[in-house]
Amino acid sequence: MNRRTTLHHGASGADHVHISNGGGGRQLPRVALLGTGKMGSTIASRLAAAGFDLTVWNRTRQRAEDLGIGRVADSPAAAVRAPDVIISSLTGPDAVRAAYRGPWGAVEGLRGQLLIEMSTAGPDVLAELAAAVGPRGRLVDAPILGSPAVVQSGQATILVGGEAADRANAASVLRHLGEVRQVGPLGSAARLKLIANSMLGDVILAAAELQVAGERAGLDRDDVFWVLQRVAPGLDRRRADIVEDRHVPTLFALRDLAKDLNLALALYRQFGADVPLTAFARSLIVAAAAESGALEITSVGRRYRSAARDVPVDREPRVPREAVAAGV
Repeated sequence: MNRRTTLHHGASGADHVHISNGGGGRQLPRVALLGTGKMGSTIASRLAAAGFDLTVWNRTRQRAEDLGIGRVADSPAAAVRAPDVIISSLTGPDAVRAAYRGPWGAVEGLRGQLLIEMSTAGPDVLAELAAAVGPRGRLVDAPILGSPAVVQSGQATILVGGEAADRANAASVLRHLGEVRQVGPLGSAARLKLIANSMLGDVILAAAELQVAGERAGLDRDDVFWVLQRVAPGLDRRRADIVEDRHVPTLFALRDLAKDLNLALALYRQFGADVPLTAFARSLIVAAAAESGALEITSVGRRYRSAARDVPVDREPRVPREAVAAGV
């Protein structure tokens, strides 16, 4: 089965991307990638290996040059002019706004392409972006569940929200990164990603706390971790971090998890959701990020190891001051 990319005119007169299977020579859509950080560079590597023609842009140009993949553009506007599909993988809401709506932003160069916004930036910035893009593009949100290593292996899960036809077109590109799950209208995927990262924060914090608690109770550290990963199987890849207190290399920085939890709590407050556990986890993670934000998210456990060294064995458990401040 071959793939071809065509542009067709919508009622507004703007061009829209349609990616379909058909006869003739194999033609993959041209892709622009905005953002070549850890995740963006991994996306670029996967798509280049699959045969996509890439144009890349990064705020720090040298990082894009260092990839050695595709053409490097001077600005987002320049990056998006020729490609059929625009993918963005940026650090947060402000970076998304700057890349699309700032000086020489991508919006200036749009001509009806499909925009796949993959950053963990929350749903509010998507609404802003949709309004700015208007008829000049077709927007979907498509955050990734998984680390860059998982994406590199093709085993990631990508959540996709937007109009049905746009989700289908996006899936034909995103399937090269892993499993695609279409989840509803624009913004649905962004909300689900915040649910996922809230769960991740809760689980990592609980695992760090209970690992130290079990060791403090006289249990073998490997037995404690074995039990924890039986209950939460995703922990198995983090043994060295949790058991041996090693938190490098950084795949998901603590400061980025803190950012995501701030976005998540804002979302939950907006809809009146009661989330005392996640609010508590967020308060501890934000406090830890202020001290070691560049380290892996598991470094949140250092507060427990430090406390375990200082607290007498027979002392009553204390309520951390962060919990008091959070109203827990």
